[in-house]
Amino acid sequence: MDLFSVTECANQTHSLRELFELLVGCATKEGFSEVAYGSLNFVEPLRLAEYPPPTVAVKWPPDWCDRYFKRKYHTIDPVVRRTPMLSRPFLWDQLADHCQLLPDERRVLNEAREAGLKHGMSVLLFGPLGRISVVSFASAFDDADPQHRIGHLNALAWQFHAACGDISRPCDNGCERKVALSPREISCMQWVAEGKSSWEIGKILGISDNTVNFHVKNAMRKLGAASRIQAVVVAVRLNVL
Repeated sequence: MDLFSVTECANQTHSLRELFELLVGCATKEGFSEVAYGSLNFVEPLRLAEYPPPTVAVKWPPDWCDRYFKRKYHTIDPVVRRTPMLSRPFLWDQLADHCQLLPDERRVLNEAREAGLKHGMSVLLFGPLGRISVVSFASAFDDADPQHRIGHLNALAWQFHAACGDISRPCDNGCERKVALSPREISCMQWVAEGKSSWEIGKILGISDNTVNFHVKNAMRKLGAASRIQAVVVAVRLNVL
């Protein structure tokens, strides 16, 4: 299922549980069936009641889920503690390369791996009012390759996050948000959605890569996005692309 298909399904979903099941289903097709979504800096207004803060929705092996919450592992989990320090999606296996992990943090990762959460990756997500959230994916397979899937999982995480925002904070008067992109901004963003670089887009459109970056940055600003992939997700949800 591509990003546009996911967006269409998400637009028709009006409950957090259904939306999370959609995310898990898409991630499972990528080989990453274990998924968690949590808030890093405030209590979410919308969450599945069976999971305590800071988690919002979780699909983990039941035994690991029980142990994690009973022992309050979120206080020492490096994925929770270190995510705000990392600006891009990261692999759990590479956390030690980016941060000097404490013994307790290493223990949580080792126990998670033994419980069936192997080769995980996490995506830092931004929202309004300084909101910071994280979506994590893990595989139950020893030979899983999150590096190969990181781009698609990143896009799925942002799509899910944007849809959650629509569910939990609908427009007060029932209106839909309107964003007007110029024809050139739309052209550039359409090629960004296809995974093209600024250099490739410039060659396709007959403009310089600096001009491409100018239009993409303008589109990101109008869409309120912090990254290209977030801008694509928002634009698709708003039917701009």
